[in-house]
Order: sequence, then structure tokens, then C-alpha cells
Amino acid sequence: MEIDKAQKLRLLVTGAVSGAVNGFFGGGGGMALVPLLRGWIGLDDERVFATSVAVMFPMCAVSAWIYRMRVGLDLGTAWPYLLGGVLGGAVSGLSYRRVPPRVLTKAFALLILFGGVRSVLG
Repeated sequence: MEIDKAQKLRLLVTGAVSGAVNGFFGGGGGMALVPLLRGWIGLDDERVFATSVAVMFPMCAVSAWIYRMRVGLDLGTAWPYLLGGVLGGAVSGLSYRRVPPRVLTKAFALLILFGGVRSVLG
């Protein structure tokens, strides 16, 4: 895939938006990244999800480090979530091709909707 200057700019803006969401809210950058990669960048579903996962790992590491330095981070509390997240990521990554992209897209949309409703009502 050859990338021209306009596409590079769109990729940079997409990453910046995702990073800002991740930094401001302590996570969730993929919620912005997935729709932008699909709609604005034009990646197919399989590449969208793979790219999002690859981008989110270092982005989350940077956000976690900054939060740790600024407000503290209770690693004792974070470890069980990290271990569960690694397990969930491994299982879903290995079974990814068994779930149709259309199902993943709808599940992702429902997850965003659920999070939005909880945030508004919560």
C-alpha cells in the first residue's frame, strides 16, 4: 500500500485523535481508532482490528507511564486486570478468524453504545 502525503496526514490525525482519547480517559483510544481506520482511512475490517491492536499497545503503555508518574498507579490492583487482559487478548486473537467481521462490527458498536449510555446515566 503506497501512502501519499494526504494519507500520511490522515493517519497522523487518526493516531492523534486516538491518543488524545486514550490519554484523557485512561483508555478507549481504540473506540476512536477503529471507526476512523475504517471510514476515513479506508482499511478493511481485518486490517482495522489488527492495526488497532498494534497501535493500542504502545499507546496504552505511554498513557499508563504518564498516569503513573503524575497521579500514581496501584500495580497491585492492575496486575489481575493485566493478566486477564492478556488471556482475553490471546483467546480472541486466536479465534478471530472464526467470527465474521460483520458480527465483530456489530458487537463493537453495541460496546460503544453501552459505554456511552453508562457514561451519560452514570
